[in-house]
Amino acid sequence: MKALIYSTVIVGLVPIQSVLLPHISFWGVRPDLGFVAVCLIGLIAGELDGLLMGLALGWAMSLFSAQDLISCMVLKGTVGFVAGLAGRQVVYLSPVVLVAGLLVVSCLAGLVAPFALQLSVEQDWWWAVWTVVLPQACLDAMIGGLIYWIMLSRWSIEQLMSESRM
Repeated sequence: MKALIYSTVIVGLVPIQSVLLPHISFWGVRPDLGFVAVCLIGLIAGELDGLLMGLALGWAMSLFSAQDLISCMVLKGTVGFVAGLAGRQVVYLSPVVLVAGLLVVSCLAGLVAPFALQLSVEQDWWWAVWTVVLPQACLDAMIGGLIYWIMLSRWSIEQLMSESRM
């Protein structure tokens, strides 16, 4: 059942991210649904599922976008693994704490690109942080918090977390 759900997530998110979301932009950035999905899967299902889904989703998303294959896979896999470790340490995760955590992790993940790229004089490091990284992190955190709040109100997340980690 878990493999069917994860396959559906990959098959559903990749076309939405690569076809629909380039036309939708908030604050000049578009949401990274793969990042949010990997974080939520890592938090709920554990670090191994987060790592494997991060690698698979990063690979599939890099095929349909202009992202580097290795960096996308490694970044999403690492985020899923870290989210799984964080989920193991938290007894009750409120949507506010999730939004704050997603904001921090998305900022750290977004800082990889400005450090890896050789930015021009007009586009220095601070420009990248204020115009791309922070709006992207805020948008990802809001979407992740909204999805988690909906899941929390519909299902028993604590029971699901304890069952999936056994």
